[in-house]
This record gives sequence, structure tokens and C-alpha cells, in this order.
Amino acid sequence: MSSLTSSSILVVDVGTSGLRAAVVRPDATVTALHYREFAPSSPFAGLVEFDATEMARLVLEVAHASLAEAGAVAAVGITTQRASTILWDRSTGIPLGPALGWQDLRTVGECIMAKAEHGLSLAPNQTATKAAWLLKTYVGDEQAIAARAHDLCIGTVDSWIAWTLSQGALHVTDHSNAAVTGLADVLSHETIRWHERACSVLGVPISMLPTLVPSSGIIGTASALPGSPPIAAIAGDQQASLIGQSCVRRNMAKCTFGTGGMMNVCLGDNKPTSSERGQHGTFPIVAWTQTDTSIQAQNQSSTSQRTSWGAEAIMLSAGTNIEWLRDDMGLISSAEESDAIARSCDSTDGVMYVPALLGLGTPRWDYGARGALFGLTRGTTRAHIVRSVLEGVAHRGADLLEAIESDYPDVEVPEIRVDGGMSRNPTFIQALANATGRPISVSPVTEATTVGAAYLAGLAVGTWSNLAEIESLWSPQTTVDPLPNYDRTAVRAQWERAVTRAAGWITELSSLDF
Repeated sequence: MSSLTSSSILVVDVGTSGLRAAVVRPDATVTALHYREFAPSSPFAGLVEFDATEMARLVLEVAHASLAEAGAVAAVGITTQRASTILWDRSTGIPLGPALGWQDLRTVGECIMAKAEHGLSLAPNQTATKAAWLLKTYVGDEQAIAARAHDLCIGTVDSWIAWTLSQGALHVTDHSNAAVTGLADVLSHETIRWHERACSVLGVPISMLPTLVPSSGIIGTASALPGSPPIAAIAGDQQASLIGQSCVRRNMAKCTFGTGGMMNVCLGDNKPTSSERGQHGTFPIVAWTQTDTSIQAQNQSSTSQRTSWGAEAIMLSAGTNIEWLRDDMGLISSAEESDAIARSCDSTDGVMYVPALLGLGTPRWDYGARGALFGLTRGTTRAHIVRSVLEGVAHRGADLLEAIESDYPDVEVPEIRVDGGMSRNPTFIQALANATGRPISVSPVTEATTVGAAYLAGLAVGTWSNLAEIESLWSPQTTVDPLPNYDRTAVRAQWERAVTRAAGWITELSSLDF
């Protein structure tokens, strides 16, 4: 067995609409990638479900395929969509019903009641109220739930995948995933733990929840795979993308432009003072945790760990707007075509698009805002509209950056690293550089989540020695600077006027605040 193969990492990467397995080599190249579509279902508006059993089957299928192509690996890393929630029987491993996707909104009322009656700030896209709903729906009242407190498992997708790969030996989640569930006490203690009061209020027994483990560190064995490699990393998708783009020091930031958009900045070991949403609409996050191997080498019983913190800003719709142009408006035949059509005109000729198809996230958090086109004239063409959509998403990216730097005044981001489907659109990347006023470095791989999970697993088994080595591996596909003649101040002022007019369109939804 070559050293290249023996130190490689298998990554299982489960997104919202599909899942993949791939092998990452020590030089950070990705090979043996196998992908399967796995879109959730929506039986009614606002409801998002998926079949966890089918997800598990597909995960094993792609993982076996990658290993068959690439050979043995040193370890397995797991990265997944966050907050989607599954309830299953501990003895049989069978889910009690459909799992709830993170976009599911059926528990909006429960979130409002939790804040009004108990002072708990929860959002419907977190795990907390989803777990409570699953228990009430498939188990019953408090007495029935208590009777099965040790018989059932509640977990997010990462927990379910670790359970699947270990053939039921592991019920775990890492700190980066746990911290966004709404069920974890992130800041009150030296280490992250489950929030006893939140769990009690919602009727979620802590005994059903997974054991908390570091993002990077050997936690068990993937006995369902050939060779039974160790599982050495678990991370939420956005956190994996952050380290996957080598953002390992304070002030380093990335933005992922997929279906939605997420900007994350590394805060290093600077622990946030509050777990609440900031004044400008950003959230503190656990970027990742690492087992302190230097201490473990001296004391095998030590559980010391190091925590890297981060901040997150959220755009509810990014690539969704390109899908709208293609599938609903028929203005483009493919996502790739949007670049060529946009480049056929030098500017939008005054047209401005606000990408609020699902409302606005950071900084306004207005669920009742709606998408809007302003500045249309008789001379407006298809190219102007397509270009305005790309520029509108870029302006939302600038909103996220400004919100992070406003909520964290001592943070100044020198450049933004980007991945996701829209990162392959040159017109969009130039628009993003113009709107943010920062250089934009494009990830060499579209899905940096896979690389990030590999880095975390590789750090645990010695493929890479430390974060400095991870930083040195960054090699962007391209870096784009803002155009020198771009009047950013004037254009951003016009953008702010457009967003103000698009806000509050559906007053009932705009009044919701989680």
C-alpha cells in the first residue's frame, strides 16, 4: 500500500439535495467522487421531509464505491447539512417516521410559544422544536416519552450517518453541529453540553440525544465499510467549508453560494460573549473543536480539547434565484448560461434586483420581504435582468460581510474565499468583488465541505500535522479584485433603497421574529 493511499481520507458529505463520498489525498486533491441525488419531499407548503433509511442506504452505496475506486484510507470524515432531525429506535435502528429537514417550518408556532412562555429564543430551522414535534407525533405524551427515554435516539444527520457507518455502535454529534440545534449550552461552561432547561421545557430527554464529541478526533470505527477505518471527524457543512478553504486564523472568511448563501468568519480562540443573534443579524458558531493530542500523548485519559469559534451570516436564497431564471422565467436554459448572457451587456442599465424569494436573512431577518425588480424601462432586456439577478446576490453577499464586521467591530476581513455552484460564474464573482470592495478568491473545488471534513479527520490521524499546514494548502482557482472605477458608495446606497422597498411585503410574516 502506498503512503499516498494509506494517508488518504474518505469523506461522506450529505447536503440538502444530494449526497456524495470522495477520497481526499494528502495534497488536498479530491478523487473517487460518487454522488447521488437525494432531494427532500414537501407534502405541503412549509413542510420538508426525507426518508432517513434511504439516505443511509445511499451513503453506504457511495462510500463503498469510493473505496472500491481509490483503495484503503486512513480515516473517515463526516460533514452534513445541519439541524435536520431524525428519531429512531435504538435497538432496531429504524426511524419512527419521516425525518424533518432543516427548512421545515411546521414548528413556527412552537418557537413563538417557547419565547413567549419560557424566554427561549428558538428558530424553526433549528433542531429543538423539530425533536419535540417528532416525539409528540410518533411517541405520545410526556408519560409515553419518559417510558422510552432510553429506547430511542434523536439526532441530526451527522449523528445518523455515524450510526449508519458504525452499524449502531455510535450515537454521537460534534460540537459544531450541536451548537446550532437550540438544545446545547454553548457558552455557560468550559465545555459545550446539552442545555438541561431547554430540553426539559421542550420535553426532549437528554438520554435520547447523542454524546458530544470533538469535530476532530477518533471517535469510533466505520465497521460498515471495508477495512473498518476509524471515524475521525464530524462537522457541520458550513464549518467544514470554512476550514476546507483554509480559513483557520482570525479574520479569515468564506462565503458559500449554494441554494442559499452562508458567510462565515474565523474568530480563532476568542470565545463569543453571547449565543444570541447579534444586533446586525449574525450568529456566533463553534467553527470546530479538536482533541488536544499533545496532552493526550502525555495522559491517555485526558479529554482536553481546543475550540475554534466563528460567526455566521445567512442569505436565504442565492442559487435559488438562478433556478428561478431558468425553471420558472425561462430566461436562461442553464445556470452556466447566466454568465454569457450577463456579459452581453456592460451594466444593468439601472435595473436592480433584490433576491428575497424566501425573505431576507442577515441583517434584517424579514421573512415577509419578497423578491423585487426596480428600474425597469421599455429598453430593459433579458440580459439586463439576468445581470441584475447576479449583482443582486452579490449585494446580499456584501450585506453579510458588513453585518459581520458590524457585530464584531474588531474583525476586518481582508479577502473573501468562495465556494458553491455560483463560485464558477465569473460575472458574479466580479460583481461580488465590486459590492464588497474586497478581493474574492475562488475555491479550487466547488464543494469545499468535502475538503474541510478531510482536513479535520486528517489532523486526527496525522495526514496533516497542524492548522498551519492546512493554511499552506490553500491554492485558489483565481482571485478577482474590485474594479477601480466602480462607484461602490453610490451603488450600495441605491441597493439600500431597493431593499427597503422590498421589505415588509407580507406583514404577517414580517412580524415574526425568532
